[in-house]
Amino acid sequence: MSEASKLAVIGLGYVGLPLAVALARHNPVVGFDIDEARVAQLADGHDRTGEVTEAVLRASTMALTSKAGDLDGVDVFIVTVPTPVDDANQPDLGALVAACRIVGGHLRNGAVVVFESTVYPGVTEDVCGPALEEASGLRCGDDFFLGYSPERMNPGDREHTVERIVKVVAGQTPAVADRLARLYGAITTAGVHVASDIRTAEAAKVIENAQRDINIAFVNEVAVICQRLGISVHDVLEAAGTKWNFLPFTPGLVGGHCIGVDPYYLAFRAQQLGHDPQIILAGRRLNDAMGDLIAAQVDERLDGPSRILVLGLTFKENVPDLRNSKVIDVVHGLARRGHTVDIHDPFAEVAEAKREYGVDLIGPLPARAEYGAVIGTVPHDSYRDMSAGELSALLAPGGLVADVKGIWRNLTLDASIRRWQL
Repeated sequence: MSEASKLAVIGLGYVGLPLAVALARHNPVVGFDIDEARVAQLADGHDRTGEVTEAVLRASTMALTSKAGDLDGVDVFIVTVPTPVDDANQPDLGALVAACRIVGGHLRNGAVVVFESTVYPGVTEDVCGPALEEASGLRCGDDFFLGYSPERMNPGDREHTVERIVKVVAGQTPAVADRLARLYGAITTAGVHVASDIRTAEAAKVIENAQRDINIAFVNEVAVICQRLGISVHDVLEAAGTKWNFLPFTPGLVGGHCIGVDPYYLAFRAQQLGHDPQIILAGRRLNDAMGDLIAAQVDERLDGPSRILVLGLTFKENVPDLRNSKVIDVVHGLARRGHTVDIHDPFAEVAEAKREYGVDLIGPLPARAEYGAVIGTVPHDSYRDMSAGELSALLAPGGLVADVKGIWRNLTLDASIRRWQL
């Protein structure tokens, strides 16, 4: 195989766009997405995910397109489409298979197809390979080749960008692995780890986030215990954290595109193999239950149906990413208990919140209001910076401040205001 003369990144979301921009500094790159509106926005210099600035977008040599015909002549395809779970928490590979059909229609002899999407071990070779063969009429391993390089993007993280993280790569053959090591090695200063095979790289990805999920589940369970003991879990973790090898995890809602999803992929594959993944699924059950638990705790402290303000809808702080946000579980839990809920989030897009969750976001926070409770669910900087007066002004007399993430634990509020924190 010769060096790639043309690359294509399939899917220009949180993962694909920064990757395509980085690769375009060293190679001719086509950035492809089926969403014409997304491509048009990027062409105008606007990235709604906030991962790439307008200046960087406009300076990039990447060719943006939603036309599959522009994928002709590509040597290396890199697929970065979403791999969510369905309503039964089973892997949903629909977007991945659809991407294979698109790529397959433009494969040529010697091409390499690399997958960055999170999958369970075996998907690249057992699902994607056959799908590409069917769409292209070529033979996998002879006419074209497979690779895998798990994405490690952390939305909103300006330190661990694609140019600064170790990239794991694996190839169908040693030659493919070497080619990918050089391709990715050109864009990252942190180096490349060549995994022994594709399934190893796939497994590495899912256990990275399953490990975090289990650790967060542990501190969520500790938080529940501390609630019953009448002590602050944040105070407990602060004290425990003085030990040199204590792991700094904090309780809360576990959503997003990875931690709340990847463990289900690993569990699915384990069950296919006849193994009951008890720890993985126990962690998932506990974390998935936190939204309703928080709603129940707030409801218990209110005197009947109330108007409640939820601060934050995105899955983490200071990003517009609404994927798999578990804040909606809190909202639904409150609504089931008869409460009226307003939601505010300075980062979330109004249209996306309506489309994804069927909720209407309120506009700017009022200077004064009469909410029965204010719940801090996402620690956006603007919420952290709220003064005691600003917070109190949103509450009716005797109202409740519910603090899911310890945002205001050091804020001194009037004695008439009731408080609850996870």
